[in-house]
Amino acid sequence: MKSTLEELAVFGGPVAFERPLHVGAPNIGSRRHLFQRLNIMLDARWLTNDGPYVQQFEQAIRQQIGIKHCIGTCNATVALEILVRAAGLSGEVIVPAFTFVATAHALRWVGLTPVFADIHPSSHTLDPAAVEAAITPRTSGIMAVHLWGRPCDVDGLEAVAARHDLVLAFDAAQAVGSSYRGKPIGQRGLAEVLSFHATKIVNSFEGGAIVTNDDELAERVRRMRCFGFSDYDTVTALGINGKMTEAAAAMGLTSLESLSTFVDANKSRHELYGRLLSGTPGLTLLPYDERERCNYQYVVVEIDEPSVGLSRDELQRVLFAENILARRYFYPGCHRVEPYASEPPTGGWRLPVTDRIAGRVLCLPTGTAASLAAIRQICGLIRLTLARAHDVRRRLQAREVAL
Repeated sequence: MKSTLEELAVFGGPVAFERPLHVGAPNIGSRRHLFQRLNIMLDARWLTNDGPYVQQFEQAIRQQIGIKHCIGTCNATVALEILVRAAGLSGEVIVPAFTFVATAHALRWVGLTPVFADIHPSSHTLDPAAVEAAITPRTSGIMAVHLWGRPCDVDGLEAVAARHDLVLAFDAAQAVGSSYRGKPIGQRGLAEVLSFHATKIVNSFEGGAIVTNDDELAERVRRMRCFGFSDYDTVTALGINGKMTEAAAAMGLTSLESLSTFVDANKSRHELYGRLLSGTPGLTLLPYDERERCNYQYVVVEIDEPSVGLSRDELQRVLFAENILARRYFYPGCHRVEPYASEPPTGGWRLPVTDRIAGRVLCLPTGTAASLAAIRQICGLIRLTLARAHDVRRRLQAREVAL
C-alpha cells in the first residue's frame, strides 16, 4: 500500500496495477454452460431469426420482471429507436442530459428533438418539476432514465405525463435486477428499454430489449425489428433489422443464471468502498436504497473540490496513472456534446444541477473483475491523494508547466 506522494505513479512511482482496472469489465458466468449452448446452436444451424435461445431469453426476462412482453434486440440503442417510432412519438421528447449519449442520439436519429431537463441533485435522475417546466406544445413524450441501477422518480414523472397527456417511457439500460417500490424495474410507463451490453450486470455480448404490457405496442415492435414482416413472407409496415442473435441470447441466458452472484459481488464491493472511504473529506459515496432490490452496478463518488482542494479531474489523473480507469460518467452532459451543443434553444441550456454533478462524479472499478484486495488498494490511493490534496495539486501543476 502506498503511503507517500513519491510512490504515486503520476509522480514517478511504480504503477499499482499491471493490467488496467475498468469500471465495467464484463461479467462472464459459466463458460461450460455458454459453450454447451453455442455447440447446440451450431449443430442446429439456427443462428438468428427468433431462434429457441432468443425465445427462452425473452421468456426468462418476462418472468423475472413480471411483464407480458419482452422483445429482444441487437442492442439497446436500436431498441430505443424502435420504441419511439412504435409509440408514435413526434416533435419533442424530454430527456435528461445526464445520461449516456445514446438516449438522446436515439431520439435524434429518428427525427425527434431531445429537450433536456435538469436532474435532482441526490438521485442524479430527472426532476419532475424540471420536466414539467420544459413541456411545450410540441412535446409528445418523456424518456426518463434509471441511472446507476437506481430508479428515477417514477410516480412523479407519471403524474406529470398524465397531467399533460404525454407518453412516458424509460431507458432502464442500467437497471436490470433493481426495483422501484418493491416491484422489478421494467413494469412502468408505456414501455422500458433494457440493455444487455457487455458492461451491464446481465450481458448478451451486445443486446437489448423492449418490455411492455401493451399488446398493440409489442406487436408493432416485433414487426419493426424484423423489416416490417408480419408473417413468413408478408411485409405490412416499415421496419429495420434489429433482431437479437442466437449467440447473444445464449450468452444472455448464461449471464442471467448468475445474476444473483453478480449482484452479491457488486454489493460486497460497494460496501467495502463505503467502509474504507467513510469520513474521507470532500468525498461522498452515492448510496443505494436498501429497502429496494439493487444491482449495485456502479460505485459513484462525488468530489467536492472547494472543500478538499482537488478537482475530480485531478483525482482521475492520479488514478489513471495507476492503471485505475475511473470514469467521469456522464461528463460533460449530452447538452454539451454535438450536435446538441451547437443547436441550443434560445437562451441556451440552463441545467445548473446537471452541470454541477457532471463536474463532480467519478465512477470506480467494481464487479467480478475487481478483487476486494484491488478495491482496498484503490481506496488507499484515494485517501492518500485527498489527504495531501494541496501538495498533489501543486505537483500536478508543476509537471504541467514542465511539460
